[in-house]
Amino acid sequence: MCYYIIIRGPAGAGKTEISKRLTKHLKGCHISMDVILHKNKLDTIKGRCIPKEKFLKANKLAIPLAIKKLESGKIVIFDGCFYHKTQIIHLTKNLPYRHFIFTLKASVGNCISRDKGRRSIGEKSIRAVHKLVSFDYGNVIIANKKTPEQTLQTIIPYLPTSSSN
Repeated sequence: MCYYIIIRGPAGAGKTEISKRLTKHLKGCHISMDVILHKNKLDTIKGRCIPKEKFLKANKLAIPLAIKKLESGKIVIFDGCFYHKTQIIHLTKNLPYRHFIFTLKASVGNCISRDKGRRSIGEKSIRAVHKLVSFDYGNVIIANKKTPEQTLQTIIPYLPTSSSN
């Protein structure tokens, strides 16, 4: 059975690390919405954040790849902040496969701390993104002060087992 997963949450919560581990665990295909935004010059901020129209364009670019992978039997794992509920709704409406959505929750302090250990976007941006993505959608996973492996092990029970595919 093919399905896709959306891993969303604030910058610094561990979305990309979790998505990559989940991709390896499930032998799936990882689609980074941040990479799509960046490669297509859709990641420019106007006002408070990247406008939802740019995220919808990123969805339109990602959907054909996701369909190709799903049709070939691969599980697809998306990761991104998903600031706007409309982006999630657009993706699920236009990608009519079984799906699982996970919102990673981590404190602002934890996200700031994690941001320092990577290509930093800065404390101000971390705080802004944290506020933008604070709404819960799908299954809420508390990632605060957990290792990536602990977070991964919290997500896996929500997913179908190979025998239930």
